Amino acid sequence: MFEARLVQGSILKKVLEALKDLITEACWDVSSSGISLQSMDSSHVSLVQLTLRHDGFDSYRCDRNLAMGVNLSMSKILKCAGNEDIITLRAEDSADTLALVFETIQEKVSDYEMKLMDLDVEQLGIPEQEYSCVVKMPSGEFARICRDLSQIGDAVMISCAKDGVKFSASGELGTGNVKLSQTSNVDKEDEAVTIEMNEPVQLIFALNYLNFFTKATPLSKTVTLSMSADIPLVEYKIADMGHIKYYLAPKIDEESS
Repeated sequence: MFEARLVQGSILKKVLEALKDLITEACWDVSSSGISLQSMDSSHVSLVQLTLRHDGFDSYRCDRNLAMGVNLSMSKILKCAGNEDIITLRAEDSADTLALVFETIQEKVSDYEMKLMDLDVEQLGIPEQEYSCVVKMPSGEFARICRDLSQIGDAVMISCAKDGVKFSASGELGTGNVKLSQTSNVDKEDEAVTIEMNEPVQLIFALNYLNFFTKATPLSKTVTLSMSADIPLVEYKIADMGHIKYYLAPKIDEESS
């Protein structure tokens, strides 16, 4: 039997919002250590990896490991839960359904049952990376930059150097650049821009994917961009219980090749 109860149910709602536009179905691996998910989008350009640790839930029980094939339309069911609701997920060991129970403070209880899918999923090994540059910045700022530059072009060049990080886009309309400098004296840590650089790096990404990734903004006040030529990574921490990581293949710069 698997049962996980989350008093701050809105976290689960936000997690599904962060996934549903990128992937349509995924295998949720449930074990005694928590819930994890790894899935590629349909065009195999990006990969998302989610971890929710067992100790982040208010109560958590998993008698044996389960692989639950979940349709991400699960977000529609979670929309039925209020932001203040307590959410409980429950499944029997060999169940073909997942039960979702929403409780309000006023003692209203709603329960839904969702059919699980039979998914044949292969796990991809994500190698440990040495990143050329790691930028930590406010997640709202990153979302805004991606949204703004989408008005100009469909790709963004992110250039990282010791003193700052630059986002550039160009299109038929013209060009746009946003430069953020490393901040040293910010009172609030989650408003700071910090850069750890091993070597300068310049990568080009499709903005539509970055805009999918920024759907995770409500989960975390900060976002970490870890940049390397091989497997760049955008990571959002989930308050005291895990993370959501997006890996994206960089676009090849046709002009320089």
